[in-house]
Amino acid sequence: MRIEIVSLLEGARAARGWVVIIDVYRAMTTLAVAFARGARAARIAADPAEALRLRSAGAGDLCAGEVDGRRPPGFDFGNSPSEMARADLEGRTLILSTRAGAVGLEAAVGAERLLCGAFVTAGATARRIAAARPPLVTLVAMGWSARERTDEDELCALYLRNRIEGRAPEPAAVRALALAGRESQKFGDPARPDRKSVV
Repeated sequence: MRIEIVSLLEGARAARGWVVIIDVYRAMTTLAVAFARGARAARIAADPAEALRLRSAGAGDLCAGEVDGRRPPGFDFGNSPSEMARADLEGRTLILSTRAGAVGLEAAVGAERLLCGAFVTAGATARRIAAARPPLVTLVAMGWSARERTDEDELCALYLRNRIEGRAPEPAAVRALALAGRESQKFGDPARPDRKSVV
């Protein structure tokens, strides 16, 4: 099994084999929390207008997402794990539209199998891949708006690679590195009301 780590939108477009789209802050964590809260399914729509169209057509119940970190007009939720943790999602289908995670999922057209990656699901993701042993795995760190690399997504890719290959990185050390990153510093910034919390 060969594991490659790539980044950003170009990486998603070029990804092959089993592809893991990683967006720690926040899309893939938002999805994980939504399923934990009882969501029945999720649909992906990179374009916010398409997400609203899908909801109007009955292809989903609720729209969640962001453009430049802010909830688009007409959406039910932002791209927020903490918002999802308080939402009633039992049996509902969520339509997710974000500038990194959703864009990456749509761009990964060469994937044999497509998975979502974040620290909260890393153990399950690594076990699934290790058990299947596909010939090629591509880990895609999506970064900020799929244009700028970020520490937490790059670290999650490295963490996943180690877990898949049977090594156990020290979670506290990985967490400390992620929290020291530039993206992490935006949370709690009073000038950024869209960045109140991660979870």
